[in-house]
Amino acid sequence: MTADQLTEYPNFFRVSDLCSLLESYLSEEQVKEVYRAYLFGAEAHDGQHRKSGEPYITHPLAVAKILADMRMDYHSIMAAVLHDVIEDTETVKEHIQSDFGEEVAELVDGVSKITQIRFNSDAEAQAENFRKMMLAMVRDIRVILIKLADRLHNMRTIGVMPPNKRRRIAKETLEIYVPLANRLGMNTMRLELEDLGLAALYPTRARVLREAVVRARGNRKEVIKKIETSIKRRLHQENLTGEVIGREKHLYSIYKKMKDKRLAFQEVFDVYAFRIIVDRVDTAYRVLGAMHNLYKPVPGRFKDYIAIPKANGYQSLHTVLFGPYGVPIEIQIRTEEMDKVAESGIASHWLYKTSNTNVSNTEANTRKWLHNVLEIQKSAGNSMEFIENVKIDLFPDEVYLFTPKGEILVLPRGATAVDFAYAVHTDIGNTCIACRIDRRLLPLRTPLFTGQTVEIITSEGATPNPAWLNFVHTAKARSNIRSYLKNLQQEEAVKLGRQMLDRALSRISKPLDEYKKKEIKPVLKEYNYKKLKHLLADIGLGNKLAPLVAQKFIQDEERTKLKRKERKKLKSKTVEPLLIKGTEGMVVSFAKCCHPIPGDAIIGFATTGKGIVIHTDACKNLGDYKKARDKLVEVDWEPGIDRDFLADLRLDVANRRGVLAVIAASISEMDSNIENIAMAERDGITTSMDITLTVRNRRHLARIIRRLRTNRSVTKIARRKG
Repeated sequence: MTADQLTEYPNFFRVSDLCSLLESYLSEEQVKEVYRAYLFGAEAHDGQHRKSGEPYITHPLAVAKILADMRMDYHSIMAAVLHDVIEDTETVKEHIQSDFGEEVAELVDGVSKITQIRFNSDAEAQAENFRKMMLAMVRDIRVILIKLADRLHNMRTIGVMPPNKRRRIAKETLEIYVPLANRLGMNTMRLELEDLGLAALYPTRARVLREAVVRARGNRKEVIKKIETSIKRRLHQENLTGEVIGREKHLYSIYKKMKDKRLAFQEVFDVYAFRIIVDRVDTAYRVLGAMHNLYKPVPGRFKDYIAIPKANGYQSLHTVLFGPYGVPIEIQIRTEEMDKVAESGIASHWLYKTSNTNVSNTEANTRKWLHNVLEIQKSAGNSMEFIENVKIDLFPDEVYLFTPKGEILVLPRGATAVDFAYAVHTDIGNTCIACRIDRRLLPLRTPLFTGQTVEIITSEGATPNPAWLNFVHTAKARSNIRSYLKNLQQEEAVKLGRQMLDRALSRISKPLDEYKKKEIKPVLKEYNYKKLKHLLADIGLGNKLAPLVAQKFIQDEERTKLKRKERKKLKSKTVEPLLIKGTEGMVVSFAKCCHPIPGDAIIGFATTGKGIVIHTDACKNLGDYKKARDKLVEVDWEPGIDRDFLADLRLDVANRRGVLAVIAASISEMDSNIENIAMAERDGITTSMDITLTVRNRRHLARIIRRLRTNRSVTKIARRKG
C-alpha cells in the first residue's frame, strides 16, 4: 500500500510525515532503509484492517512515530514498522533477516507472540509470551521499548474494541506494562498508560474524576499563583535561578490515592505540587534550604533521591511544606538532566545522546535488574511462576539499607533479612542462619526499614528453609529458595526411587547395582530417559511404578535363559519391605487422616508427583486405595528412629475450672508438645477434646495416655486413627 492510497484517511500519520521526522536526526541512507521497511510491511499487511476500518499498516507507522519522538535508532524504527509481520502475516523471521539483517529480525521476533504452540489456557499463553518478551529484552532493551510503544498506540485507539476485550487489555496494561515503564524510568509514557488504562477499565469513574478536576482547577488558580509568586520571590532574594512549574496530578494517581488511602477527592486534590528545575546539584540543595525557610517543612516528608537514587535511576529532592492557609505543598527539586531522565528513563539514552552520570546510573540499574530477570528465569519452574516472580519485582516501593561496609542496597518495602541476604549474593542467602540489624540480633523474618544497617550471619552447612517462602518479598529470594527445594526434592526422589526399584528387582531378578550399563540402556530408551537418575526420580515421585519398571529390566535375553524353576525360586524369595526412617524429606509424607507413628503397622501408597504417602494399615481411607493395588508399597519402620511424629487423642473430660491447663502441663511433663486442640461441650457436664500432639513412637504415646488417665477429670481417652 503506497502513501497515495492512504489519502482517504486524513487523520492518519503518513510515512512521509515519519520520514520528515526521522530526517531531523537520522542520515539520508538510514531514512531510506526505514522507508524500504515500510514498503515491505505495507505489502505484507495488504488487505488487513484494524477494528476501526483503517488499513493495518497505520498501526505500525504510529508505533514507529512514538519511537521517532524518542529519537530511537533506525533499526528500532524499522523493527517498529515490521513488528507485527511475523505474528499476523505469513512472513517468517528468516525472510526479515535476509532483507533487513539479523539485528532487525531479532527485535521483531522479540515482540512477536508465540502462535505455533497450543496452550492449555489463555493465562498460560500470556505468561509464556511475557516470558519470551522479557528474555528478548534481556538481550536487547529496545525490545521492550518497541512493545511499550505498541501498547501505547493500542491503548490510544482501544475505544473501538468490545467492552470485555477492552477491560482485559486495560487490566493487563495496568498490571504489567505500566510497572515495566516505571521500572525503566519512562515516567511520561507511564502516566499516559495509567490514565488510558483507567478510562478503559472504569470509564464512569474516570469521567466523574475528570469533571471534578476541571471544576476544582478553577477554584485553585488564586492559591497556585500566590504560592508560585512566593517561591520565585524567595529564589530571587537568595540569588538562585530556577524554573518553577506547577504540577497537575494525573487522574490515575488521584484515583489510586483515593482508593488505597480511603480519602475523599478534596483531600487528595488539596495538595499543591510544584517542580523547580535548576542548573546543577549544588543549586538544588541551596533551593531546598530556601524553600524550608519560606514555608515550614512537614516532619518525615523529606526524601533525598539525589544522594540515593531510586532503583530505576530517578533522582530528585522531594519535600512537603505547610503552605499559606495551611495547605500542603509538594515540591520536587532537580537539575535539567535529572528532569530529562525522570521523564524518559532508559529512553533518554537515545533521546538526548548524553554521557551524563544520571543516564549512566539509569542504564547501570536497568542492566542490574535485567541480570536479576535472567536469574529468575533460570530458577523458575514454568512461565506462570516466572511472571509471578517478575511482577513482585515490578512494584518496588523501596527501602534503602546499608551493609556493614556502608554500601547501599535498595529493596522493596516489606523486605526481610533473607531478601537482603539474597540481594548481597545467592550463596549468602542460601547459607544465612541469623542477622544483626543495627547491631541487634533479630529473627530473619524481621521487616527492614530505610537507614538500617544489616549484617547477615552465615554457616557453611546451612541450607534454605521452606518456611522462608512465607515471608520473603523479592523475586530473587523466592525463585532461589524454590529452585533449591526443587533440587532437594529431586535428590530425595532419586534416593527413594533407587530403593523401590532395587526392592522390586530383588523379587524377580537381581539387585540394581548388579546390572551393567548396557543392560540398563534399553530400559531408559524405552521410557525415553537420557539418564538413570531421571527414571529413579520419577519412580520416587510416584510417576512410574517400580514393579512395572522391574519387569522391563528382565524382558531381555537374560530372562529367556532363566529356567522356570529358577524364576519360581527367585519369585519365592523373601522380600524385605522398604524401610522408613522419617527423614526422607518431601518424597515421603505421613497421612494426616491417621497420623502413623513408629510401632504402628503401616503401608505406603505411591501418589503421582508426591512420592509415597504412609498410612496405618487400619486407616479407613485405605479401602479406596486398595483398589489400585499396583500403587501399594510394602513398608516398615527403620529401627532407632529419633524424631517427633504427630498423633491424635480424643479425651472426654469433666467441666472443671483449669482442667485444660492441667492436661497441657501433664503432656508437657511427658516431653511432648500440643500442636493443635479443639474443644466441644457435649452435655453441660462433659467436654470433648481433640488434641494433636508430638510423640516419638507408640511407647511414648502409651506413657502419655497412662499419665493422662491418672487425672480424675479425664473420663475417657482414646487415640484417633482417622
